[in-house]
Amino acid sequence: MWKHSKQRKRREMSDACEREQRSEKCASPKTASATASMTLASTALESQSHNTVGQQQQQQQQQQQQQQQQQQLQQQQDLSMASGSTPSSTAAAAAAAGRKQPQVRSSESDMRELREIKQLLWGDSVREDVFKRWSQGFEFSDVEPSALVQKQGGPCAVIAPVQAYLLKIVIMDMPGFQLKQLTSEKCQTLLIQALCNILKNCRAPRYKIVTLHRRATKERRLTPPTDSSENAVEAEESTGIDAADATAAAGATALAAKNDATAIVARFNLELTPDQFHERLHTLHFDHIGEVARYYVDNYSQLSNTYGVLLFMYSVFLTKGTEQVTSDISDTSEPLIHSTYGYGAQSLINLMLTGRAVAHVWDNEQDVGGLKLRGICEQSDVGFITLMEQMRYCTVGSFFKNPRYPVWVMGSDTHLTVLFSNEKRLVSPETPSETGRRIFKSYDPEGNNFISSTLLRDVLAALNLVSEPGYVSLMQKRLDPENLGIILLNAFMDEFFPLERRSTPDTFELMHYNGIPGSNENNKVRYYCGSAILLEGDLKSICTSNPMVTCLQTKWPNIEINWHGGHLPSLN
Repeated sequence: MWKHSKQRKRREMSDACEREQRSEKCASPKTASATASMTLASTALESQSHNTVGQQQQQQQQQQQQQQQQQQLQQQQDLSMASGSTPSSTAAAAAAAGRKQPQVRSSESDMRELREIKQLLWGDSVREDVFKRWSQGFEFSDVEPSALVQKQGGPCAVIAPVQAYLLKIVIMDMPGFQLKQLTSEKCQTLLIQALCNILKNCRAPRYKIVTLHRRATKERRLTPPTDSSENAVEAEESTGIDAADATAAAGATALAAKNDATAIVARFNLELTPDQFHERLHTLHFDHIGEVARYYVDNYSQLSNTYGVLLFMYSVFLTKGTEQVTSDISDTSEPLIHSTYGYGAQSLINLMLTGRAVAHVWDNEQDVGGLKLRGICEQSDVGFITLMEQMRYCTVGSFFKNPRYPVWVMGSDTHLTVLFSNEKRLVSPETPSETGRRIFKSYDPEGNNFISSTLLRDVLAALNLVSEPGYVSLMQKRLDPENLGIILLNAFMDEFFPLERRSTPDTFELMHYNGIPGSNENNKVRYYCGSAILLEGDLKSICTSNPMVTCLQTKWPNIEINWHGGHLPSLN
């Protein structure tokens, strides 16, 4: 009703304006209000010269009332346009729904934080070759509609977590859905949902989205634009308060369609130096995550253009706040993006996965030489496992190994990929025996499958079992009859959790994603499926010829997997 009422008001106002324009042809040039009043009065005198003075005054009053109503309608329309409405149907619907527009905040506070973020990420200087490797948008594969493509090494620290959250949404909201059946429009929606999930994990009072402003410096063009597309692209590139004015100035009506806008951007990309990029950064503030989602829907090209990945990463850091990020990291002496190789530090990966930029992957805190080193404080939506644990470089805690959804980011020594499954029992709540095994292993950081007899009381207390000194002494003798000073994992499990079945199924399907085309068959990014089986026993071995299995064994020590199609997925 509001939409039809608004259109009717616009027609009435247009008719009134035409009547005034016809009358103004014989009027002298004065102010708008004076001209309108004089024209209406003159017309009334000419057409009603035989009327009395009282009738003339009455008619003038009626005309003045009508003019006031028209002015009020004009003011309402001006307010509507000022609130962000554009001629496009999307913006009109937003105005009708009372949608809030983002506040553009390029305050000194935001600019200061952006400078601090630049320092945290890149250090004192930004190497141009590393910056170029990170300069890409969110782009989907030609053969796998929902798989993101990573063009060069480096930005996997952002792309892999985003891919993981996208798959989490598919598993959660679309059970049994065939990934090949997803349309490009649906995948764009899933991408926006994934980005909003990551921003929401920051638990910030407001969401701060970083955008690129209009060109303020001389830049290099990757491809020369055509004369007809020059203005259209500038309009498409502008964001926030520039969008409506730029669209009207360019006359690019096709910008209302996302596909056309994307096509224009594909033909016209700007290559910025690191300094030029950072000079153009501006921020938009949103109170609710739904407003962020609507903004990305209306400005999807910001995600798909050359700097989409960087802009989103900066948005996460700015939303979290540099003070909180610095507190999480604790050691800021090294940049979060390696100055030579361009890969992201664990703090950057953890921020994308959990909303906290802690530097470690174990559960909670660990005391190392008197220092409290913080790890993951709660179960995350998306998990993390790494080949580096099998090499004894780190210990991944239960919160990362047992996320809420069966999706894990997999880490090698150089790259991040994603492992996922439709088998939700892989992340079902822990059984008492699984809890017991996890707690026991937390006191066995080297993975020897035994602990010192003196630690038995601590293990029992952590499991809320009887830990009285007399009982502990009795159990030490029972579990260590030869008085070797150690208690084996199997003996402990047989004593306290006999014959309890595990919740994980014996067989299940796993799928793997690697965003680098060169690591995929025929250089096409796609998902690879394999059939996994959990064998009896708890023995594991490092298979140097198969890093994939070695990494999987950090989560399932007795796993074997047969990949379909004969192609062995790569972690690199």
